[in-house]
Amino acid sequence: MLRFKAVEETLGREPVEVPEPMGRPSDYYGLYVFNREKMFKYLNKSTYDALVDAIDNQKALSREVADSVAAGMKQWAIDMGVTHYTHWFQPLTDGTAEKHDGFIEYDGKGGVVEEFSGKLLIQQEPDASSFPSGGIRSTFEARGYSAWDISSPAFILNKTLCIPTIFISYTGESLDYKTPLLKALNSVNNAATAVCQYFDPNVKRVTAYLGWEQEYFLVDEALYNCRADLMLTGRTLMGHESAKNQQLEDHYFGSIPLRVEAFMRDFEIECHKLGIPCKTRHNEVAPNQFEVAPIYEEVNLANDHNLQLMTVMNNVARRHRFRVLLHEKPFKGINGSGKHNNWSLGTDTGVQLFAPGKTPQANLQFITFVANVMAAVYRYNALLKASIISATNQHRLGANEAPPAIISIFLGKQIGELVDKIIKSPSREALNLATKSGLDLHVFQVPELLLDNTDRNRTSPFAFTGNRFEFRALGSSANCASAMIVINAVVAHQLMEFKKNVDVHIAKGVSKEDAIFTEVQKLLIESQPIHFDGNGYSDEWREEAARRGLDCETSAPLMYDSYISDATVDMFAKTGVMTQSELIARNEVKWELYTKKIQIEARVLGDLVLNHIIPVATRYQSVLIDNVFKIKNLFPADKVEAIARQDMDEIEEIASHMQAIKQNAAAMVEARKVANRITCEREKAIAYHDTVEPYMEEIRYHVDKLELVIDNEMWPLPKYRELLFIK
Repeated sequence: MLRFKAVEETLGREPVEVPEPMGRPSDYYGLYVFNREKMFKYLNKSTYDALVDAIDNQKALSREVADSVAAGMKQWAIDMGVTHYTHWFQPLTDGTAEKHDGFIEYDGKGGVVEEFSGKLLIQQEPDASSFPSGGIRSTFEARGYSAWDISSPAFILNKTLCIPTIFISYTGESLDYKTPLLKALNSVNNAATAVCQYFDPNVKRVTAYLGWEQEYFLVDEALYNCRADLMLTGRTLMGHESAKNQQLEDHYFGSIPLRVEAFMRDFEIECHKLGIPCKTRHNEVAPNQFEVAPIYEEVNLANDHNLQLMTVMNNVARRHRFRVLLHEKPFKGINGSGKHNNWSLGTDTGVQLFAPGKTPQANLQFITFVANVMAAVYRYNALLKASIISATNQHRLGANEAPPAIISIFLGKQIGELVDKIIKSPSREALNLATKSGLDLHVFQVPELLLDNTDRNRTSPFAFTGNRFEFRALGSSANCASAMIVINAVVAHQLMEFKKNVDVHIAKGVSKEDAIFTEVQKLLIESQPIHFDGNGYSDEWREEAARRGLDCETSAPLMYDSYISDATVDMFAKTGVMTQSELIARNEVKWELYTKKIQIEARVLGDLVLNHIIPVATRYQSVLIDNVFKIKNLFPADKVEAIARQDMDEIEEIASHMQAIKQNAAAMVEARKVANRITCEREKAIAYHDTVEPYMEEIRYHVDKLELVIDNEMWPLPKYRELLFIK
């Protein structure tokens, strides 16, 4: 029986009916996107050609062309029932931002006309001091600019025309994720193209691709509204494990509940209308946990689509009386949620650079790029870890469902053996690599299977998975750009160094192939410490990783230090991605955001235990005490002890837990007060990590023990057994 009257009326209703779309997905795919089909229809030929040429060949767009584009874009939007437009950008909050303006200007006759100029399309002026800037913008220095990113198409969301933009300060520093991401993508394009031209002079461009896998939880909205911790922090700050959770391993890839499937269908339709290529959906490992994954796209567009998807997901969930939880660890004791980033590089000639070839020459190119990735990840493993860590993701990493907080690369048996052969080989004869092999199960009903050239390793944070690398450590609520900026920048920097070294050999008369092989061999030998194909969860690996010199730091605030190390500053400067001042400012934002999230959690926890848990525990304790007194009045003195002993033990147990909760809550408040007096953001974040967070776990332990003792009807919060199983 449910304990919440407000919940009883809303739980267990029939799924929301989702109207069937007219036709197939291909009929409405991209309906709300100003894609090339819409451009061709709404722009004149010269404008269309100029815009496509600028997008495809990375050229600047003139103001005159922008005016013409704006006119066509406005007409399309109005035809779609749109009344407002916004510059849609990605401030340093892991979310998105938008300010809506109407398509209206005075007509000089007492009315208005719909207007939208190239100037309004190209740039706007949000208040830069109102977004996290790490000191780049102060309250009295408010000016900042958003500027149109022509490579990501405009789209309509909730009857508003959204124009993807970068966001920079008045003095030119980036205040967002998109600006350094675009710079990192340009850098890896230039560096990778130069190396590709050793093998094929026809290569003119290398594109970085991303396929994210978005994990998330769904909870019933009525239950969500009864949990202040879920509402305010995104996770449960208390709650004992359910007797049944994921231990039967029956949820993963299981039959999707009807309510959830109705949500998924509705959600996918909305995504397809926005041109988001959602393709895969399934139950994840934990109860109420699910995953959606798209077809791969160019990194910048894929990242924009992931941010749009998270917005759409939340909106559609409300229609189905669900709430989406994107926190990395909303429930203790079961799997958390990640956002696996499948990253690859491909040329404009159609070659996948991480796909093994059929000839030694093709394999030399393949192993060249693998070796450079390994070297980049090895040299900057601490930075890669810093790119994915957060106050929320730190709860997930290292548990038995996510990679450990140590960066390593999994290659698999076949590629690992190839690397070993190259390291030991004096010549390029080691480059022969077998293609996919067959697996005959000797069951006539089943055709022969083709085995991939590598297995998969769920414990590896950076795994080679056939023709790409899967960066598994990113958290489910994060902006993919955080990881994509770093991986593309460090690989670009490594490829630049590689080409410089190869050219030195060639200048000395060494053949191009031998020069490349020599440098590849050096990189593979140097980066061996990062190669690990074993169990990343084991204690032995943590000890081995430390011996190998890999970064094993576990404190999130200290991990951020790698962003401002001399090597990192030099790398970002040489690739043109970020300046030292931008890096310092971003770290200030990271430390401040870390502190604020822990601060909010601590305050919410304090409120819940003092105003909800302790009063209920006291009330139940009083019931037990009253019962003991009644027993004493009812039974003979020689029998009272035996009959009342259980109640007496419970009274003492409750008193013990309440005392521990009160003491720890008071100590946590004092620790916050001390930390809040620290002015240095780094030191404050460290103080919150070291002196405030430990109290939260201690408080939770005692609250969870009380949950097992106190009368179920009196317990003030929905329990895990209610939250985790959709009715």
